[in-house]
Amino acid sequence: MTEPDPHLAAELLDLALEAARQAGALLRDGRPADLGVAATKSSPVDVVTEMDTACEKLIVELISARRPDDGFLGEEGASSPGTSGVRWVVDPLDGTVNYLYGLPTWAVSIAAEVDGRAVVGVVAVPERGETFHAVAGGGAYLDGERIGCRPAPAPGQALVCTGFNYVREVREHQAEVVRALIAEVRDIRRGGSAAVDLCDVACGRLDGYYERGLHPWDMAAGVLIAREAGALSGGRPGEEPSGELVVTAVPGVFEPLQARLEELGAWHD
Repeated sequence: MTEPDPHLAAELLDLALEAARQAGALLRDGRPADLGVAATKSSPVDVVTEMDTACEKLIVELISARRPDDGFLGEEGASSPGTSGVRWVVDPLDGTVNYLYGLPTWAVSIAAEVDGRAVVGVVAVPERGETFHAVAGGGAYLDGERIGCRPAPAPGQALVCTGFNYVREVREHQAEVVRALIAEVRDIRRGGSAAVDLCDVACGRLDGYYERGLHPWDMAAGVLIAREAGALSGGRPGEEPSGELVVTAVPGVFEPLQARLEELGAWHD
């Protein structure tokens, strides 16, 4: 696969880092004491706050001021095709429920695609004081230091993370998958932010992660970062990550985990 133009990639990375820094500071320092739910998305428990929309506006305006011909796909509604071949895939606040409750696991996730391929990914986790980034073909980094995923653990000793959909019927099926899987791994975690979970695979805090029902903005940056750190990522066997299923894990865990999730029907009701 052709590597991105280095000058363009550097420009996009600098812009993504600056946008994530500013958005993260707004979220961390500007959180209202009386923060409440502004709306719901897929269900009454899938919330959006005033801060989600404010941050997406900040990110889109900052990037558009410097690159007015680029396109956008944002969780809170930013959508434009652009004319430059570059599209920004933005989750201004991944882990909204964590943020609403004052839990620290939330992030700003920004990816830049060139001709449909993610070439830059940035995930800022302000409450940890951490920023992850990757450029396609250039490795993955945490606060400027190169990172890599863990070696494969012994069979049955993988620490795996997952997430749950906000639609009740889907959650019930996901719980059945967890019930079957938990006896076959070291343990299962639920962090509440797909972007953070993917980065935790990248830096060796998890052996694997899977989830059904993600959107492009949930995973675009995190999947690139995990892959550049040496993890494998896919969807159902032979497929790319998608809304049906995302599986990301260290080599040696990815293959059996993906196969087991297929057996369990993790991708459907």
